[in-house]
Amino acid sequence: MELVNTWPTPVWTTWWVILLLVLWTLPWKGVALWKSAGNKQLAWFVCIFIFNTLAILEIIYIFGFSKKKS
Repeated sequence: MELVNTWPTPVWTTWWVILLLVLWTLPWKGVALWKSAGNKQLAWFVCIFIFNTLAILEIIYIFGFSKKKS
């Protein structure tokens, strides 16, 4: 019995895409978690920590909601 690759794209291409997505997401997630912890915004911290939105939620938080209120 011969094993046949049934992937629509080569496996190495898939791994490169995953690696690029991780490298894109991690810095945004780190900055957003740092800012939400510094601003004592527990709800934002938990949501950013749990949900992986490919940095969409993190960017929205950083530019829209991370400003310190006086």
